[in-house]
Parts: sequence; C-alpha cells; structure tokens
Amino acid sequence: MAYAEKRLARGKTYYRACYQRPDRKAQGYVVDQDGRAVRYPTKTTAQKAAEKAEVEAFEAAKKGRWVAPEQAAASAQVTFAKFAQEQMDALALADSTMQNYPRSLAHLLPAFGDKPIREITEAMVNEWEKEQLQQFAASSVRTYRSLLHRLLADAVDAGHAEKNTAERRRGRGRRHGRGRSRGPEKQITTMLGSLLIAERASLLSGRDDEFVAHIHKTYTGMRWGELVGLETQFARADARSFAVEWQLYELDTGELSRCPPKDDSYRVIDSPAFLSRLVGDHVARTQPTPCTCHGFTYVYSGRGTGGTRAPGPTLRQVAELAGVSTGTVSNVLNRPDMVKPATRARVEKAVAEVGFVRQAGPSREAAHWRRSGHAQWIFTPAATGWYPPKAPAPTHPVPVTGEPWPGVPVRGRGASGRAEACWVPIKDRLTRHGLRHGHRTLMEELGTPKVLMDERMGHEDGSMGARYSHVTDTMRATLMDQLTEVWEEALDARLLLAPRSSVPVLDRLLQQRAATA
Repeated sequence: MAYAEKRLARGKTYYRACYQRPDRKAQGYVVDQDGRAVRYPTKTTAQKAAEKAEVEAFEAAKKGRWVAPEQAAASAQVTFAKFAQEQMDALALADSTMQNYPRSLAHLLPAFGDKPIREITEAMVNEWEKEQLQQFAASSVRTYRSLLHRLLADAVDAGHAEKNTAERRRGRGRRHGRGRSRGPEKQITTMLGSLLIAERASLLSGRDDEFVAHIHKTYTGMRWGELVGLETQFARADARSFAVEWQLYELDTGELSRCPPKDDSYRVIDSPAFLSRLVGDHVARTQPTPCTCHGFTYVYSGRGTGGTRAPGPTLRQVAELAGVSTGTVSNVLNRPDMVKPATRARVEKAVAEVGFVRQAGPSREAAHWRRSGHAQWIFTPAATGWYPPKAPAPTHPVPVTGEPWPGVPVRGRGASGRAEACWVPIKDRLTRHGLRHGHRTLMEELGTPKVLMDERMGHEDGSMGARYSHVTDTMRATLMDQLTEVWEEALDARLLLAPRSSVPVLDRLLQQRAATA
C-alpha cells in the first residue's frame, strides 16, 4: 500500500514516497535517475507520487514489463553492442536474414555501440539518420533504422530502456507525396522481346539451356532462385506443372543455400503444353546428374568451369592485400608484361605473403548459375546489347557477326575489330526479375482472375474477397490456352524477322511453326 514516510536529516523534515512492489519482496521507493530516493518537501506530494508509482508498477507487471529496481540498475549499464550481439546469437532465421543482419548492424554500431541503451535519445537517432542519408540510399537507411527500431523494442521488453527512441510518431514532420524515395519503375518487355532475349542468351552461352530457362521464367513468373533451384522431380512434364518446393539462395560467401521459397510461397504452377514439352526435351537431352554441392538433380545447370579448388588463399585475398583488382592479379599471373613493374612487384609480394598457389587439375561444368555471372555475361548483354562495366573493362557493345541474323557473338582477343555489327537494345534496364513482372502484367492483359494470378505468383491476399474466391479448372484451362496463343504469336513474329536461327532448339520450333502456319 502506498504511503508517505517521514524522515529527518540535519534537522530538516522530508518525506519519501513508498509503495508496494509487485513481487512483494521489498518496499519500493520512488527514485531519481541516479537510483536515490526522492526527497519530497510535503507529505501530500510524497503520497501522490507513491500512489502513482504503485499503479504504474502493477500495470507494467500485468504486461510483463516490470523490472525490479536492482535489476534496472544493472540493465541501465547494458550497451547497445552487447545487447545486439545477444539478440543475434539467439536468432534462428533464414540464411539470407542471418547474412543481412550483421551488414545492417555495421551501420548502427559506430554511432550507438558503446552507449548504454537508456542513454540513446530520439535526437541521437534522428541525427544519425540524417548522416546516413547523406552517404547511402534512402531505401538502405530505412532498412538500418528498421533494425534499430526492432532492437530497441526488444530492449524495452527486456527492461533495458523505458521507451523505444527509434519509434516514429505518426503525423509528425513534413508531409511528402507518394513518389518520395520511390525507386525506378521495373522494366518489362513484350513476349516477342522476351523470345529475342532468350535467343541472344543462348547465343552468348553457346548452348540451348539458356533459351529454355528464359522462356520457362517468362511463362511461369518464377523467381530466379526458384528457377535455379528447380529439381527434376518437381518438373512434372506429364502433369503439365512445376512444383515450387525449394529455391537456391546465393549467400555473400558464394554458397548456394537450399531453402524454402520466399515467404513460404509453396505452389504448383500450371504449364502450357508447349512449355512442358520444351522443358521435358531439355531434360532428356542434357541428362542432368546430382550436383556435388547439394546431392540433388536440377533442371538447369550453370555455364563455364567449376574448378576443383582446394582450401587456401584466394585471388581476392591477394588483390585486397596488394590494393588492386582481381583482374590485375590475374594479369600479373598470366600476362605480366601488361602490368606496370611497380604494381607487378606489389602483387608478387602479396602472393608470397599470403602463400597463394595456383590450383591445377581437371575442371567441370558449374553446377548452378551465379547471380552476378549470369547478369554480367548473359542476361544484361542479351537485353541491352551492352556488356556491363567490369574492371578494368568499361561498358562496351556486344560484337557480333553480320550473318546469320541476329548475329553470333564474336569472342577472343580483338573481337571488336573482327566484328561486323553489334546488337541494338531490346529493353534498357530490364532485369531478370522484370520477366516476373512481365508475366503478371501479361495475365492482367489477358483478364486472368486475381485469385489465379496470386496463386501462380506465390502471393497471398489477406482480404475478405480472397477468402471467398477459388481457382477453378476452367480458369486454369483458359489461361493455358491464352498463354499458348501468345507464344504462337511470338513465334510468328520471330518468323517474320528471319526464318531460321543459330540456336538449335529455336530453329526446330521455327521450322515446325512454319510448316503448320
């Protein structure tokens, strides 16, 4: 029960505000920031303070947030860095999330790491955000602040702070339009454009696989990780469907993690007959075998060599120590005359210091495509006609022959001088994910019911209307017929450009279409 306790010090009377603690283990006192009991000049003020403190303590106890004063004193000294590390150690999330957590945390620790959580103020958070916005994109800063908000919210629940100082108050500050901090709109292309990109991708890789994979992505809207991680057991050619059960997510370490699809969007995607035949023929032709990294058989494999490299220092480590690019290190090892003597000496010294040894032995086809490698050497040049910059080479057009149409890429030293033409852009700034956007947009054009679109895309609609909508066999059949018609129209348009193709699988399709048209 709350009451005012009369005390005497140096001949002067004062009162302490006493109340009953929720744990009933000891008498509670109203204290200041230093943990000392507050001295009230009158009994009335002490009584009111005691009653208020008792009500607040029992209300906090009901919510599980009350902390004993002795524990609060210890919690007041917990630093942000220590608490963040404890939270990270306790997490058990997806590999991608665990990878991104330290990356975002690295932007928080310099400003808040050594500070007790109770000393972090709203002004400090706002000042930190302003500094970050001057250096990084607004979308990245929102991610960093979101992590800060989540950590401070957990700190409040743990009793290390009384309020979350990173929480934004609604209705405060300047109002902005919807376009503020909006990124560039995702680019899409037509079905003919997608077919031409798939043809170019196959010409760049020198095999049919990329053509089949890009058409597969265009007409199913699968995510890149879902396509790369599609196992043969889930490519049901007889059932005309593809089951999305796993994806391969590429971590910063280069490891491909086999994990559930994004947001647990497990689903079965209906496939038009032409696509099932295309993928089925691809599997029969390539005869895929289980990869050594996961032990599963995948529909699509990577391109190039996946060397049998043994553990040891890497080319990147040599480059970082020497302060040069990996391309410069490669030139020193393979073409030393192209490198300045001073730079060559620095690289050779770094090679000796880290103990770098060239790996020798047989090579093998890469088991899976890598995000950056596929974008750099296949998709971006196929869509835009230009290779992206990659040190030390700047951006440059894809050199091709004049015949047969659309031109075969010229490779090797002096390729630009031997080329007869270059590709024009099909769609600038188009990305692989743009094909997924394009599939959704195509379904909108075809008038596909939203419930079927969400099912194919792996999206979840939590509205009441979605609860009463269901996919029917008629919806599925109609969409498959429409996709087949769109595919045939794209083939007809491609036939008008040239009757044959240097890509074997497309050449067969064009001849078959010409015979039946």
